[in-house]
Amino acid sequence: MKSQILLALLRKEIALMKRNPIIPKIIFIMPVMVMLVIPLVANLDVKNVSVTIVDSDHSLLSRRIIADVDASGCLVVTSVCNTHSEAMAAIENGSADVLLAIPPDYSGNSAKGLPQIEVAANGVNATKAMIGSQYVAQSVIGTLARWQAENGICTPPARHSVVYRYNPTLDFRNYMIPALMVVLLIIICGFLPALNLVSEKESGTIDAMNVTPVSRLTFVLSKLIPFWATGIIVVTVGMLIGWLVYGLVPLGSIVTIYAATVLFSLVMSGLGVAIANRSSTMLQSIFVMFAFIMIFQLMSGLFTPVSSMPQWARYITCLIPPRYFIEIMRSVYLKGTSLTELAPQFIVLLAFAATFCTVAALSYRKQS
Repeated sequence: MKSQILLALLRKEIALMKRNPIIPKIIFIMPVMVMLVIPLVANLDVKNVSVTIVDSDHSLLSRRIIADVDASGCLVVTSVCNTHSEAMAAIENGSADVLLAIPPDYSGNSAKGLPQIEVAANGVNATKAMIGSQYVAQSVIGTLARWQAENGICTPPARHSVVYRYNPTLDFRNYMIPALMVVLLIIICGFLPALNLVSEKESGTIDAMNVTPVSRLTFVLSKLIPFWATGIIVVTVGMLIGWLVYGLVPLGSIVTIYAATVLFSLVMSGLGVAIANRSSTMLQSIFVMFAFIMIFQLMSGLFTPVSSMPQWARYITCLIPPRYFIEIMRSVYLKGTSLTELAPQFIVLLAFAATFCTVAALSYRKQS
């Protein structure tokens, strides 16, 4: 009997979602647009670093250094200045990101094995300054090593080499695409259930449900189950676009991704329904849900590694459900981690899902 009631309520929810002019578009169009556009325009790959150079040496080596810096794919020489103050003016007005100062008699010192250069960067954009200055230093070191080899100058051997595991090309898209799927689930599976329920409150259609003998658990399940399916659709669309457009496929099992998606969809939809149960208007639910989403995105490791946060903030992140889903997605995509190895994250997500769904059921109050 209860199963028949639940099926009837599910048919009603699906019919309402189809009739809504916005929800179907959000479910299908939003993932496509986000996955197609965001990885192309929002990344931390540092390119087109503007470099101003002070050449006080005016030697063949200094001219070669300038030519090699300008030939780099990530660096652009915007000006070659005669004085340090001119170059600093370019840094201050924003026309250059990095300053490279080649001191007098640099080629002579290089022949003695004592090269010295100055690299200064505009620290307003910390990421671009740090990585851009490294690009410039590496370019100069490479040019100097080739020049010394051509002139028979002994150079010390390289002491170490760096190997980047799991993302050898350091392509930020490989890191971002799994995170974008998490963002989509947070927004769609969190906002839509809350807005759906509150809209029924405002229109008065929920009053008919309040006078029926339908249990609170059955009613809440009818609100949650459609968004489990929505989460599966969103992740499927995201994985297809990641494969067809960017050539990124998960190294691990897709079953593991879907299992984590079901649990996380439960977490977010349960939270959305719980907020909607305590909200009188749609504006209230939007503001409360937006506050949770901001905290989830900023403290879950989506953009800032958890390991770089203060110790007190790391403790707080243990209470952020998206943290565990992000770890699962990136581990499966980039490392090929199995479900068994990710068991701790799955257990925590299961606990969050059970907690939020229980709160959603208990917070729903029927009126006589």
